Formats: sequence, C-alpha cells, structure tokens
Amino acid sequence: MSRRTSPPFRADHVGSLLRPPSLLEARAKRAAGEISAEELQTVEDQAVIDVIAMQEGVGLQSATDGEFRRTSWHMDFIYQLGGIDPTDEQIRVPMHNAEGEWAFTSAALSVHAPITLEHTIFDRDFLFLEKNTTSVPKLTMPSPSMVHYRGGRASIDPQIYPELEEFWSDLSAAYAEQIRRVYDLGARYIQLDDTSLAYLNDPAQRAEQEAAGADAEHLHERYIANINAAVGGRPDDLAVTTHMCRGNFRSSWAAEGGYEFVAEALFTQLDVDGFFLEYDDERSGGFEPLRFVPEGKYVVLGLVTTKTGRLESKDDLKRRIDEAAKYVPLEQLCLSPQCGFSSTVEGNELTYDDEVAKLALVVETAAEVWG
Repeated sequence: MSRRTSPPFRADHVGSLLRPPSLLEARAKRAAGEISAEELQTVEDQAVIDVIAMQEGVGLQSATDGEFRRTSWHMDFIYQLGGIDPTDEQIRVPMHNAEGEWAFTSAALSVHAPITLEHTIFDRDFLFLEKNTTSVPKLTMPSPSMVHYRGGRASIDPQIYPELEEFWSDLSAAYAEQIRRVYDLGARYIQLDDTSLAYLNDPAQRAEQEAAGADAEHLHERYIANINAAVGGRPDDLAVTTHMCRGNFRSSWAAEGGYEFVAEALFTQLDVDGFFLEYDDERSGGFEPLRFVPEGKYVVLGLVTTKTGRLESKDDLKRRIDEAAKYVPLEQLCLSPQCGFSSTVEGNELTYDDEVAKLALVVETAAEVWG
C-alpha cells in the first residue's frame, strides 16, 4: 500500500474552509461601502495565502483557496453562467441539527436565456491559488445538476427551452467549455460538488421532486448522464472527482439516507476518478453500497465530521476504514472530512483550531493506514 501521487489523495479534503475574522470584517466593510473592491481583494489575497500555508503545514497534498472569495459554494458559480440570474423569489430550505429543525431562505434562480459560458469562471481565483501553493491546486465547482435541482422545471423559461433536452445539452456544453478553459490555465484537479445525488437517497426529497413534476425515480440517471457529457473526453492528466453530501449550512443538514438508491448507477456509470462520500454519522447509512464501486475508481471516505469540533479517534477511523474495505479494496479507499468546513461564508460551528486538528488527523491516520 502506498501514498498516491495523483488525485484523489489518501488524505484529502473537500475544499471550503472557515473564513478568518479579518476577511469577514473586510467583507462587511465592503458591503457598507467603507472600503474599495481593491482593498477587499488585498485582504482576500492574504487570507488565501495564509490558508494555503495551513493546508501545506498539516501535510495535505492538495490545496484549495478555501472558497474564500465566495459567499456560497454553488451560487457564486451558477449566477455567472450566461442565461441564469437570481430572482426576487425566495426558496425555503428546511434544515436539521442536534437542536431540532429550522429553515433558511435564499434567492431562487431563473434560466431566462440560452445557457452559455460568457467568461471563464473562477479563473483569477485558480491562478492565484496555483501561483501560491506547492501542493496540487484543486478547483471546486458545483456540478451541473445543481442548476436543475435548485429550481426544477419551474425555474426554466419554456419560451427558451420548450423541451428540456436542449437545456441539458447547453448546460453540459457550458460546463465542458469551462473545464477545457481551466485545464488550459493549468488545472489538473477539479471537484464537482453535488448535493442532489445524495439528497435523492432520501424518500422525502424524492417526494418533493415528484411533486415539482420531476421523474424522481430516474432523476439521478439524468444527472449522471449530464455530468458525463460535461467531463467526457477530458485529457488523461485531468483528475475529476465529485463530492456528495446531504446539506452543510452552519452545522445543519437537509437530507438523510444511505447511498443505496443511487449506488449502482452512480458508481458504475458516473465518469469521474473518485467519489467524496459523506460518512460521518448514521444519517449516511452503511458501507454496503460501495460493493458497486468498480476497479480503478477511488472512494474518499468522509469519516471526520466538519459539523462539530469533537475530534475523532484514530482507532475509530481505522475501524471504519476496515469496515468499508469489506466492500471495496483498501487500495481504492482514501480519507477526508465529510464536507467542507464553510460551505457558505457563515461557516460551521467549530473553531479554526478544530479545523486544523481535524485536517491533521486525516493526514496522520492516512499515513498510518496506507503508508
């Protein structure tokens, strides 16, 4: 067993990291008109440099910019696609945590013109990351599925797309062009974040999709085909992974249920190199769905939670890795936190020191398991 030299790595992470107080303060000042966009960028640049140093310091082979220049993991990307804009309508998303249930609201989206890639998204973000890290720079983006799952057919203008096949075709083409462009910039590790493929394991989520007019029993197959159209034919030296979780906002979640409903199609059909899977508690189910993972694909076990500061024990992590290895060979397994630490600018309810300790634990445990 050995250290991997290409992504995903034995010790890896999802991408978003807790925003430092200095960055949050600068964002607030910019929103109030007290500093310029250039001054905010200066603060962002230094925060990114610092968080890259932290990732390298704990021994991670990949580094992200912590998504420090974003408000949310997905909408900052989606709203930059041509033909898509936010609307005044608010979407209510029920959330759950240890204290009970609550909800947050966010802007809906409107597909009001043909979807295009008007400019390379996150190009400066990636180039700054690449310039300032000695690790493998990872660019995270929401998967194309999120454009549909967030609003469904109701968010897509029927005058523009009377038939959804054209919508899917334009969407995957825009993503394929984005991926081609960031590859040309130097990106060799891309992660497509996709909550929908995890949400659809939850019967309650499938019922919501059915009520909205979607074919909930087969929607995951449509999403898989669309992602494949976006990433198919990529260069051999471009690693693409996907990350799936059941919601991550201020230590709360939206869905639950094991991966069994989507597992066979997901693992045998989705054309990615690795799967980052949420496995930090009972909401994620057991490891049995991993029996469908084919040779040559990697599973990154998200066993370390980002939702609380409680630090897991190495013995417990090793025991769970052994359990997973009953269904997929140990050689095809890796380890990471179950999600990002700050999918939105607010962040989860733990400290920076907790974050560093958890990332260090992932690195140390992986080294002891895989060498």
